[in-house]
Formats: sequence, structure tokens, C-alpha cells
Amino acid sequence: MSTQRGLLIILSGPSGVGKGTVREAVFDNENCNYIYSVSATTRSSRPGEVNGEDYFFISREEFENLIEKDALLEYAEYVGNYYGTPLAYIEENLQAGRDVFLEIEVQGARKVRERMPEGIFIFLAPPSFKELETRLTDRGTDSQAVIMERMERAREEIEMMKDYDYVVVNDYVPNAVSKINAIIECEHLKVERIVDRIQQDIQDYFVEGAESR
Repeated sequence: MSTQRGLLIILSGPSGVGKGTVREAVFDNENCNYIYSVSATTRSSRPGEVNGEDYFFISREEFENLIEKDALLEYAEYVGNYYGTPLAYIEENLQAGRDVFLEIEVQGARKVRERMPEGIFIFLAPPSFKELETRLTDRGTDSQAVIMERMERAREEIEMMKDYDYVVVNDYVPNAVSKINAIIECEHLKVERIVDRIQQDIQDYFVEGAESR
């Protein structure tokens, strides 16, 4: 029996909403069996971030070489830096039946939707717009000018949530994680993902039964 193709899970949302924190909490669960696809970026690493785990931190020239080779599932330029998702690693794991988890910017998610519309698209939303500003400020990595630029971009991005399959409000990280896991579990139970396997099992039963009789 052939292996069922894995799910491509896309977690996206505005800057400062807590995508990285939620993604880390999802993967901290010992029962988590998703494959995390590490994105590439040209921005500088933040304190505590590890190259190859949080992002692949590469030069602008290296990134543009990947673009020329069509080696990215998606890429976008955001606040002066490139972000993108290497394609080969994702496809290899999906074919092997593994669920692949992406944490990407909204621009990138729109491009993934165009190229792989079968993905599961989850929009992570802030409890309020004021709370989003507080989180960006408390992060302490951006100037006030950059924060306001991110807030303006966030307003545009939140309006795009209608293009997603699900919206999860990140009011409390454990709640958000629980909802994301429930979404993925339900997606695995959809008829279109199971029907072929069950029909093949029925066919095998009658073929094997006929041969033994």
C-alpha cells in the first residue's frame, strides 16, 4: 500500500504576533511528529536564535542565487530583508508521508497558496491591535520607526486572513498550540485523505479472498 502524502501546514501572521513562540511550543511537545522546515533569511540573527534551527542566515547574494535556481517554494522581501522556503526538503518529506510545518510571513504564505494550494493555511492573529504593538515594543529589537512600519504592514496583513483556512488567536500560547494540533488532526480525518486507502483495502480483501477460495 502506498504511503499517504504528508500535510503541508503553514502558520502565518503579522510580525510580532508570536509565530516563533507558538511554533516552538508546538515542537516542544514530546508527541510532536511534524517536520519543521527552516526558512532562509538575509536579516541578522536576534539574541538566542541559532543558524540552521531558527533560520538559515545567509547573504543577499546567496539568497538571490537560490531565486535564480528556482530552489525556493516561496520568497518575499519584508522590511528590507529576504525570507524564503527551500523547496527540495519539503517535497522529499511530504512524499515520505511526513507532515511539514512552515512558519512564514504573510507574503510568503500567499505564494505558497498559489504553488501548493493543498496546504493547510493557519493565520495566527493577535488578541488586539494594541497588544500587537506592545509585543513589538517589548521585543526590543526594532526602532520606533520600524515598529510603526510593521504596524502599518500588520494592518494590511490582517485584512488578508480571509484567504486562510483557519484563524487562531494567540491570546495564550498553550491555547493556540492546542487549537493548531486539533486543526491538523481533523485535517487528517477528512474523507478525501482516507477514502483511497480504505477503497484499496477493500479491493485487496476481495482479490486475496478470490485467490484463496
